[in-house]
Amino acid sequence: MVREGYWYGLPLLLIASGLYGLHLPGAASFFLLLALFVLNFFRDPDRPIPQDPSAIVSPADGRVVQVVDEQIDGRPVRRVSIFMSPLDVHVNRAPIAGTITQVSYRRGSFRLASSEAASLENEQNVFTLEGEPGVVVVKQIAGVLARRIVFWKRPGDVLARGERVGLIKFGSRVDVALEPDVHLCVKTGDRVRAGSSILATSGRRSQTARHGPDR
Repeated sequence: MVREGYWYGLPLLLIASGLYGLHLPGAASFFLLLALFVLNFFRDPDRPIPQDPSAIVSPADGRVVQVVDEQIDGRPVRRVSIFMSPLDVHVNRAPIAGTITQVSYRRGSFRLASSEAASLENEQNVFTLEGEPGVVVVKQIAGVLARRIVFWKRPGDVLARGERVGLIKFGSRVDVALEPDVHLCVKTGDRVRAGSSILATSGRRSQTARHGPDR
């Protein structure tokens, strides 16, 4: 359980308890169900993390809604977009082992997170990781319900693959921009889990495995 879950869930449980004490079972049941939903939303299960150094894991739970080739600041990338429903685990994780080189928070709108426009127009936190698989850029994107993005790290932090980095509250989207030569392991419509589902493997690692190291 993420600590934010207690801040939201415990007051609801106290309200439900007080309403039961006042013999208002209908209202008490409503707040009890709401508390259970909130506590379930902030769950934070442990996950098996792939040990392959070339693996790039999903930073979020949810459904892959888009896989496209595009450019970021003139650099070609392959973007994988993941939509997180209110029922998904919302703790985000590092897709690779590496160092955070940049973090930026961008104000914006709160469009439906599953729409393509959300990637450019919605409020978002963007962080860049550099490691053995290359450079990976992750966008935590707010949605219609998700108005609060939480990020626990800062530039210079060294992360392990699958390490917890933050969360987005109540439904959202995460975009992952990968090197153009990665070998994708997912497609649109696939379900993924943060930290354990492999989105792609590093192209540079795969080429070394096929041809051997440079001599």
